[in-house]
Amino acid sequence: MKYKNYIKISVLLIIVVFSCKRYDNDYLKYFDGKESVYPGLVKNLSYRAGNLRTVLTWNPSPDPSVIKYVVTWNNGQDSIVTQANSHNYEDTVSVIVPNLSEYVYSFVVRSYDDKGNRSIGQEINNVRVYGNVYRNTLLNRNINTTNPYVYGDDGTLTLNFAKADSSNISTIITYTNTSDAPEEKILLRDEEMVTISNYKAGTPINYRSSYKPEGNAIDTFKTISPDNFPTIYRYVIADKSKFSTLSLYGDGQAWDGSYQTSLSQIWDGATSPQGWQDCFHSNDAKTLPYPLSFDMGVTYNHLSHVEMIGRDCCHNPTEYEIWGSNTQAVPNLEGNDPNWRTQMMASGWTMLQSVNRADDGKAPLKSVLIENPPAVRYIRILIKKVASGESKYSNLTQVTFWNRE
Repeated sequence: MKYKNYIKISVLLIIVVFSCKRYDNDYLKYFDGKESVYPGLVKNLSYRAGNLRTVLTWNPSPDPSVIKYVVTWNNGQDSIVTQANSHNYEDTVSVIVPNLSEYVYSFVVRSYDDKGNRSIGQEINNVRVYGNVYRNTLLNRNINTTNPYVYGDDGTLTLNFAKADSSNISTIITYTNTSDAPEEKILLRDEEMVTISNYKAGTPINYRSSYKPEGNAIDTFKTISPDNFPTIYRYVIADKSKFSTLSLYGDGQAWDGSYQTSLSQIWDGATSPQGWQDCFHSNDAKTLPYPLSFDMGVTYNHLSHVEMIGRDCCHNPTEYEIWGSNTQAVPNLEGNDPNWRTQMMASGWTMLQSVNRADDGKAPLKSVLIENPPAVRYIRILIKKVASGESKYSNLTQVTFWNRE
């Protein structure tokens, strides 16, 4: 019985051995008798967004047998080939995929060896490609609406912008310089102002912004068109060298005693309150309110501001009106006549501003005049009240006008 069992076990072992040898290579019949070889994979597959294109990047496969990479998309209908020039995993392969539509794509990258073997596909999804749809959403950078610009007396112009969007790259500002040539300035994202030293006054300025849809995008997008900067005005001090005194009906007069002063002292260029005899001081011939009149020597079409500086003490105007006209015709009325205002307007004069100061009238006070004033050459300052409460005397150190150009 034992002998028969040994025979049975031996037969089973022979069957098992022959069975293994018979089937271990049977799978080759499905691959034409050849084993499958998979070339090495790339690493760190990523992309950079572009304008109707994208750039795919990766670190090359370290497999020395790899000779090329094939990128496919649109379910394999489109492809692009790039050669494997390095197998150093610290290098970077960059492949530009052009002529795409504005869409979100998936790409598959495969490595190939010289025998035609290919790696398994490595897929990168959600690759966004940008174009005109994105561009149409872009707006030029906002300006600082509270203080859009500062125009210095030296002709230097500073343009102020609001904080930029994080995707903004720069804003190109185009203007005409003093040589009548177009010129550009670049405002970067982290900057909020740009200074122009050679701007030609009265010429338009426009600006156009550029953006990157993603931080590492290969392309920038400009807005569809530039915007016009708000009209730039320069405020120029009226030329005091052309001013001269007038003596119109009802005018207050300068002190004419042994210590004479003159109305012309209010345009002698003083910049701070002056003392007796270095400023205008009226006599006591008139009772407030009364006007002081002078000729600016030039007709100004856009008077915009006036600044008044009082004496270092005493009878400084605290309530006054600024009147302007292009004619010297005035009513035959005293300034304290209740019909004076009505008759002034009937004579072609316009009240440019009414000022009521809360201080003692000494310090320089700059006041904005009315919008869209008429052409003005002649000025009348109607002094209504002075800081001292005096009913006759008034003092003034300086009067300055600005014209908008």
